[in-house]
Amino acid sequence: MAQAHVRVSPVDRKEKSGSVDHHDIEQFLFMEAKLLDQKRFNEWADLFCEDGTYWIPTEEEQVDPYSHASIIFDDKQSMMARIRRLGHPMIHAQSPPSRTTHIVTNIMTDLRMDKKEEFLVDACFTMFEYRDDEQLMYGGRYTYNLKILGGLLLIDKKIVKLVNSDAAHNIMAVYI
Repeated sequence: MAQAHVRVSPVDRKEKSGSVDHHDIEQFLFMEAKLLDQKRFNEWADLFCEDGTYWIPTEEEQVDPYSHASIIFDDKQSMMARIRRLGHPMIHAQSPPSRTTHIVTNIMTDLRMDKKEEFLVDACFTMFEYRDDEQLMYGGRYTYNLKILGGLLLIDKKIVKLVNSDAAHNIMAVYI
């Protein structure tokens, strides 16, 4: 897992003095994207708080996942079930397996003034998925609530706001 007082790198993690800064958060998001692209889903799930959530709303202005249907709304338990299904050799939705590239950019960080160990992060993304001779492209914005818990930087909430959230979508077997 990515430590809060450690410069995060997908390859190694070296000690860093001081608190989390914008660069650390950027590196954390880049590492998250790399874990997804490398299909290291269990390690990716470890980036979430135990009560963390991952949500893709179906409407642009949807304010919560409870009042309307969602494309995906996973808590840690349903995330782990989805990851187990993704790892099953007979999963139809991933035969052949997807190859993805996540691009994360325009990262803006807002330190919550009332809580020194909580961050609101907004970023733009593009994700390319290639499977079964077809390339799909998803784009939109990520909104994260990040927390430092037990010395670790973790995702409390990740919202994926697709540009075309209200469009018809094929089965989404991989995380965006």
